Amino acid sequence: MKSESNLEKVLEAGKFAVTSEIGPPKSADGNVVRKKTGILKNFVDAANITDNQTAIVRLSSIAAASILLQEGIEPVAQMTVRDRNRIAIQSDILGAAALGVKNVLCLSGDHQKFGNHPSSKNVFDIDSMQLIRMLKDMRDAKKFQCGDEMDVEPRLFIGAAANPFADPFEFRVHRLAKKIDAGVDFIQTQGIYDINRFEKWLEEARSEGLTEKVYILGGVIPLKSAGAAKYIKNKVAGMIVPDSLIDRMKNAADPKQEGIKIAIETIEQLKDMKGVHGVHIMAIEWEEKVPEIVKESGLLPRPSV
Repeated sequence: MKSESNLEKVLEAGKFAVTSEIGPPKSADGNVVRKKTGILKNFVDAANITDNQTAIVRLSSIAAASILLQEGIEPVAQMTVRDRNRIAIQSDILGAAALGVKNVLCLSGDHQKFGNHPSSKNVFDIDSMQLIRMLKDMRDAKKFQCGDEMDVEPRLFIGAAANPFADPFEFRVHRLAKKIDAGVDFIQTQGIYDINRFEKWLEEARSEGLTEKVYILGGVIPLKSAGAAKYIKNKVAGMIVPDSLIDRMKNAADPKQEGIKIAIETIEQLKDMKGVHGVHIMAIEWEEKVPEIVKESGLLPRPSV
């Protein structure tokens, strides 16, 4: 059943989709979201709104998604199971749908020990796999998780994350298959720096027919410095950054521009891979570079569907 999501229409039309990401402010200043929205408008098909990423308190993803709708860009509201039980999640989903949100990304959420309230109590009433199934049943069966029926269902395009680089590698495609079985419609992957490892994961997914069952958007995180590349390699779990890439950043006359160049090269490679349906650009607090990346990757104009 259709969600009437613009992102879904672009993907169904066989176009190479472009999504990006907006981190809400650590304040009640909605103008921060409006400014970032103005930068991305007309360059992406939809923009993710993160949900208290890294377990740090921020403007809510649903409120920020509502601002995006007002400003004329389609949001992908991220929803984590860290902070809400199934009652609160279903309530928030109904609220988001009532506001016009048509895309939701289902996530576990970073553990609270990494954020600014490490002693807070986590919830994890359900996991991200169960969240996907719950949203699918709300949409397709018009039923709450308890089995009660609803009059008006949330029409949602359901997304989830995938990390082709985490260990053990042999479970990565199996986990993707489980999310597809749960009812996910699209996948956004972790940032891709090791293109060979990504190709191996994609090849396994293709061999099992999974790329025919779900839309996969490859993740791209532009680098600003060699130090940033080293930090991602050594401090961010489930990420692989080849030494050759770190050396390239280290030897660059203009590291930031080199990072943009690497991002563009990665997108060019993803465009040629069978089973990749789009790209998800995560320019963390560097949204002003997304238009340049999209333009130089030959992804303009965005399709009107």
